[in-house]
Amino acid sequence: MLRVFVCLSFIFIVVEASLAQKMDFEDYDPPSTLVVPGKIYTQAKYPFIDVHNHQFRMPDMDLSTLVSDMDDLNMKVMVNLSGRGRGSQDHLKKGLENVNENYPNRFIVFTNIDFNNVDVEGWTENAVRQLEEDVRMGANGLKVYKSFGMDNKDSQGNRVRIDDERIAPVWEKCGELGIPVLIHSADPKPFWSPHDNQNERWLELKLRSGRKREDATTAPWQTIIDEQHNIFRKHKNTKFINAHLGWYGNDLAQLGKLMDEFPNMYSEIGAVIAELGRQPRFAKAFLTKYQDRIMFGKDSWNPEEYYTYFRVLESEDEYFPYYKRYHAFWKMYGLGLDDEVLKKLYYKNALKVIPNIDKSLFPE
Repeated sequence: MLRVFVCLSFIFIVVEASLAQKMDFEDYDPPSTLVVPGKIYTQAKYPFIDVHNHQFRMPDMDLSTLVSDMDDLNMKVMVNLSGRGRGSQDHLKKGLENVNENYPNRFIVFTNIDFNNVDVEGWTENAVRQLEEDVRMGANGLKVYKSFGMDNKDSQGNRVRIDDERIAPVWEKCGELGIPVLIHSADPKPFWSPHDNQNERWLELKLRSGRKREDATTAPWQTIIDEQHNIFRKHKNTKFINAHLGWYGNDLAQLGKLMDEFPNMYSEIGAVIAELGRQPRFAKAFLTKYQDRIMFGKDSWNPEEYYTYFRVLESEDEYFPYYKRYHAFWKMYGLGLDDEVLKKLYYKNALKVIPNIDKSLFPE
């Protein structure tokens, strides 16, 4: 009887060990046993402007619920970068009407341009004319989607380069009109790397396979980034907001060099707070040095996700989770930014760069 019990116990142990060994990497997510001080930050210490948001339904949505959620976060102004939705001027017109009739000082709307078929006769003149009309209507900036430089094609099926000279008048016109260009170029560099055990974005690419990019079908990552930098270099009178820290949040030293080279380039932290939260001392030093050039952005609208941004920026908490494990399997640490740096990041820099924000909503 004892022999049977021993055998069964051995089998149970072997089976249990076998099951553990077969567990997939994405299933391994144990709760931390580390106990450290800290708290959830549900509201920003200072009123802030979110310079990177998308509200595609703005023409027909009830803005009151959105504004209530903004108030809970201490967000005074949201910049809706998707003014034209997927391309319609009527979409922009109705969105602006909804804002102006209900909450005229709580939203800033950017317009968008379709960069396909730039080789068709009249494209440049039409794009410049559309930009002028949209600004006259009430748009306060131009948002360039990431399809530009990766997926937009001319009439012959060729990739449209970001620094295509036929588009140069658009950047110049933005400078002339006094509106910034918030431009998203490429995506995180690991999306171009082999999808193997050396790729830090392995889990994200497994769960979101459509994000994988190839040099042959898109363009090399560095090529796209260099083209973006070329327009910063050539159009010095235009202010560019380089989205997502220009995908250099994991290399702040290089981003600093770019800041030094391009005084007309600003940036924002949308969707890259996890990069800052894993290097708190270096990130704090960087944001302090370039405190006049970085703005607050989030990118997607989920009020509870802002809590992590506030905690990273304001607290000195240690080892707390990010809200999307496939973005960051590592833990976050608070930067504990000084008050003046926080104010610049939260609202002062945006007030300098983006026109027509109601300054009365913010302290001096």
